[in-house]
Amino acid sequence: MPNTNRSKSEAVSLSAPQKLDVVVVGAGVSGLYALYKIREAGLSVRAFDEGGDIGGTWWWTRYPGARVDFPGGPFYCYTFSEELVREFDWPETQPDQATVLRYMNFVADRLDLRRDVQLNTRVSLVEWDAAAQRWNVETSHGERFIAQFVICGTGPLSARNSPAIPGLESFAGQCIHTGAWPQEKVVFEGKRVGIIGTGSSGIQAIPLLAAEAEHLTVFQRTPQYAIPAGNRPLDPEIKRHARENWSMVRDQMLESIVGSPAPTSTRSIFEDTEEERREVFEKRWQMGGQGIAFYTYCDLLIDKAANNMLAEFVRDKIREIVRNPEVAKSLLPDYDIACKRLVLGTDYYETFNRDNVRLVDLRDNPIESITPTSVRTRHGQHPIDILVLATGYDAISGSLTRLNPRGRDGLALATKWGNRISTYLGISTHGLPNLFFLNGPQTPGVLWNMPMAAELETQWIVDCIAYMREHQIGAVEPSADAEKAWVDEVHSIADKTLFPKTDSWFTGANIPGKPKQFLVHLNGPEYFKKLTKVASEKYSGFIFERRRP
Repeated sequence: MPNTNRSKSEAVSLSAPQKLDVVVVGAGVSGLYALYKIREAGLSVRAFDEGGDIGGTWWWTRYPGARVDFPGGPFYCYTFSEELVREFDWPETQPDQATVLRYMNFVADRLDLRRDVQLNTRVSLVEWDAAAQRWNVETSHGERFIAQFVICGTGPLSARNSPAIPGLESFAGQCIHTGAWPQEKVVFEGKRVGIIGTGSSGIQAIPLLAAEAEHLTVFQRTPQYAIPAGNRPLDPEIKRHARENWSMVRDQMLESIVGSPAPTSTRSIFEDTEEERREVFEKRWQMGGQGIAFYTYCDLLIDKAANNMLAEFVRDKIREIVRNPEVAKSLLPDYDIACKRLVLGTDYYETFNRDNVRLVDLRDNPIESITPTSVRTRHGQHPIDILVLATGYDAISGSLTRLNPRGRDGLALATKWGNRISTYLGISTHGLPNLFFLNGPQTPGVLWNMPMAAELETQWIVDCIAYMREHQIGAVEPSADAEKAWVDEVHSIADKTLFPKTDSWFTGANIPGKPKQFLVHLNGPEYFKKLTKVASEKYSGFIFERRRP
């Protein structure tokens, strides 16, 4: 297998830019599939990734307890190839990070993708040359490329968010972000550990850290609804059914509001008695997974009274599990359930019954500073040896604004999106021609089946490029009017639900200064039908520029 990781000296020695048809940024779930389809279309392409191996977010996030929280097993995967589905053996219902990474390596090797992936490489410049109708691309090694198209598979959950806490840089112990976990094993035995954040990564990691550390202090910024993951060995019958009926299963996923083969409910919660509702919720609680919110009743995410019935069921579970009433009270969320990311955990609430675990509620006892040996809050000092930052990401748009491509007249994406994030179809944006996003802002992305979404969006991009070549078109971008209408449509769909009413990373509320707007298209099936419709109308809403000689 050829080594595509160039040294700095080799890279800088390249005097002339290399010409490509397409540059792909990222070698995770989206980037790898884009590489595969672009190469299959006969175009020259190279993918770049900062990681030491393929996998994207799944290469970086190897913290203890990291697992898929989407309905996993044989469904969180590429769906285009029945052969790949048959050949890879998923062991659990909620695959862990190591299994997902093994799967991605399996796909990369099976499709011979590595020869066109350059690792340990950050894309440092993406700049549009209007006269040439090409992108100038530079890397952290000083390499230069010229490409007609740039496809961003940068990941909606990859731009790490580190909190601006006074003194953080002075901490003398090991400080680790869950989104950049060390490759070598971190030893917590005999250590005093502090963890800031109780989102998905925090809730997955906390029980395992508590089991190993001498003492664990959990600094909670916002209480979460943590639903039991219910991870278990994957039923052989589910594997067999998926493999033997994959075409049907895939169609079911395409029609699902979340991209899962499980049917969503059409029943209102108000059709059942209180006793019947609790029985439905209890069954799903014992089963585990996100089905308690998405597969029980149809009105949980659109009717506040309905939502509160489920929220109160989970709050009752917290009160029942956590023995100390004051700790239980601090763990009770007070917002609409599932309108932040619905988190799956294993023994999360039970962990607060351990003698070596302390909860610090930052709402009434905020962190004031970090010293070389402790976290200092308003009401005291907490000595620690290791600090874990489970503080999440500048989600959905952050990896794109940090890449910050510059389009027509030097328009920087971060500047354009400074006050309002806007795309057309979630796949491109006005003023930056021939630039495409995968699982980007205003796609179903983080609330749908991301591998499958990457396939469908990539196919649209490949077809668009083919159309341009057939019709001698040099550049494409959405019109400003089409872009505005799309943003309004995404917001209109969201406003019929409870989602925008809760501060979350879906709305950008976790990042100071970020525009506050809901960034997810909430109807996956309709979204992908819209992509098909736009293409059938010869790419309505897009502006085409003839190819220059």
